[in-house]
Amino acid sequence: MVFFRSVRAGALAIVMCSVPAMAHAETLREALTSAYLNNPTILSSLLNVKATAENIALAKSAQRPTIGASASVTQNIVPGSPLPMPTGTVGASISQTIFDNFKSDADIEAARALTEASRYALQNAEQNVLLAVVQAYMGGIQNTQLVQLRQANVKFYQAQVDSANDRLKIGEGTKIDVSQAQARLAQGTASYQSAVSALQTSQATYERYVGHKPRSLNAGYNLGKLLPRSVDAAVKEAVAANPAILSAKAAIRAAQANSDAANAAFGPTLSAAGSLGATVFGGGSNSPSVPAASVKFSLTVPIYGGGALGASIRKSNINQVKSEVDALAARDQVKESVITAWSTLQNASAQITSANSAVSAGDLSLQGTIQERDVGQATTLDVLNAQSELTSVKEGLIQANASKVIASFALVAATGHLTAADLGLSVEVKTGEDYIAKVEDVWAELRALD
Repeated sequence: MVFFRSVRAGALAIVMCSVPAMAHAETLREALTSAYLNNPTILSSLLNVKATAENIALAKSAQRPTIGASASVTQNIVPGSPLPMPTGTVGASISQTIFDNFKSDADIEAARALTEASRYALQNAEQNVLLAVVQAYMGGIQNTQLVQLRQANVKFYQAQVDSANDRLKIGEGTKIDVSQAQARLAQGTASYQSAVSALQTSQATYERYVGHKPRSLNAGYNLGKLLPRSVDAAVKEAVAANPAILSAKAAIRAAQANSDAANAAFGPTLSAAGSLGATVFGGGSNSPSVPAASVKFSLTVPIYGGGALGASIRKSNINQVKSEVDALAARDQVKESVITAWSTLQNASAQITSANSAVSAGDLSLQGTIQERDVGQATTLDVLNAQSELTSVKEGLIQANASKVIASFALVAATGHLTAADLGLSVEVKTGEDYIAKVEDVWAELRALD
């Protein structure tokens, strides 16, 4: 008996040490807010939006002039002769693509579409993180309740072991009763230790997403109008607003633009180049230097590119078809997620109703069985079985309550509305839109972005 008590005390000490003492409980809204502000996954996705947006400026550079300046000093050396005065020259050049068969326009459209896809990827990452927070939050509540329940279960079995030993001493029990109670105590202790381990895991997961260890958690949260009223309404909303579907649609636009760019590469390109130069000193003449200027127009038409042009068109066409297939796959996956979340929510609600009734009945049954055992109409095994059934029902109720909350948030995520903006979190929403607008407006290297 001393062994089980020491194990129990050690496991409980681990749980108590892993939960810091805080002045107030941390609500789910506070956990979601903290995760949005601190989680590196969301920040990484935001940085990806900014990096992808720079492709717009790179694509636009094909339609802007390229301007450069040069300066040089030349010293001629003739063996056996005095050094002549060095010659210094300066110059400037400008080049501009006048017409490229609209290839640059297609490249700009592709860059914009990919940037839009990255914005939806940011929203998708945001939803995944917030849903993971909900899962970790409810996991912490569930596992804490399971630890408490199984700890009480261990105490009950310990009491049954003591009671069986007492009855054996006065001749009212048997060694079988004692052995059966000890076996259930061993099982209960192992189950308790498993719950402690699961709680520690959920606490580590919580800290990973939220940024700190869990405080006293409270499951209360009202999703309000974000929760769909029917599965059909949920599917319709998901198809219209889920970021995975919207990202897939943007990818189709990008693939179409890339196909246009590949076809445009077969067309002519007209460009102009101008230069201005002058000798500023030296040059072997006493007369002042006269600036020299030139202007050149170039027209190029591809005739044969070793098969590269045709391959690029075929590849872009295949990628365009693939993007459409990927969009269909994303739509089907989102629909599946909606239906799964809806079914889980309905099932959890039914399980809660059933488990509440079963817990009430189980409590009465256990008390009655104990009384019957005390008057000799039931055995210790009957009491142990009644306790085991009641514990199982209570665990089912705990799990169903957690499952209902998680399924509710999963359903909202599937419809595309598990975002900081939709949840009304007190944070500055990160979309990358302001950075994209600056990239669209910037004129080459003449102005820098913040």
